Amino acid sequence: MDGALLPRDFFDRPVDEVAPSLLGHVITHRTPEGEVAARLTEVEAYAGPLDPASHAYRGRTDRNAVMFGPPGHVYVYFTYGMHFCMNLVCGPEGTSSAVLLRAGEIIEGEDLARARRPKSTVRDLARGPARLCQALGIVRDQNGLDVCTPGGEMTVLRGEPADPALIRSGPRTGVNGAKEVPWRFYVDGDPTVSPYRAHVPRVRRKAAGRA
Repeated sequence: MDGALLPRDFFDRPVDEVAPSLLGHVITHRTPEGEVAARLTEVEAYAGPLDPASHAYRGRTDRNAVMFGPPGHVYVYFTYGMHFCMNLVCGPEGTSSAVLLRAGEIIEGEDLARARRPKSTVRDLARGPARLCQALGIVRDQNGLDVCTPGGEMTVLRGEPADPALIRSGPRTGVNGAKEVPWRFYVDGDPTVSPYRAHVPRVRRKAAGRA
């Protein structure tokens, strides 16, 4: 890692270009407790109103408003009533594209990451989008942060880009709409990459006494 901040124009590109090029770069979060940094090993691309799997597919809401802003900002959302996940906004302002950060290798601040995830192995500290947020200390307060500001609370630093020969793509994990789109990108063979899981429709149970 050379420590150089990725510039805003890195993110101001089509989301399916930004996503694989993020692999190998490093996301950092500084808090009063300390700093944790993770080398990205798995991401997913979402293309706003063009993508049925995107949070922005049906337009702007209070929840997804950050996605419609300038590139290089963090979009954090709460899911399943228990987990936070984070994305990096891409493309020109208004396009609402974003890259979901799915997994990474903790390369700085391991002790702090372990304190936040005390039952995890080293491999599993940030293996999955919710675990990555837990290890980095990401909650709703980080929604909207600019990762392109020098010395900012969150930054994306230039690491060692993943070997193109090792980058794989496939269907996104757990999505229903556009589930055939191969926009999950990951480093083949890296132990921190999370397992693929297809979408499983929820089955509503019938109320007692109803046919």
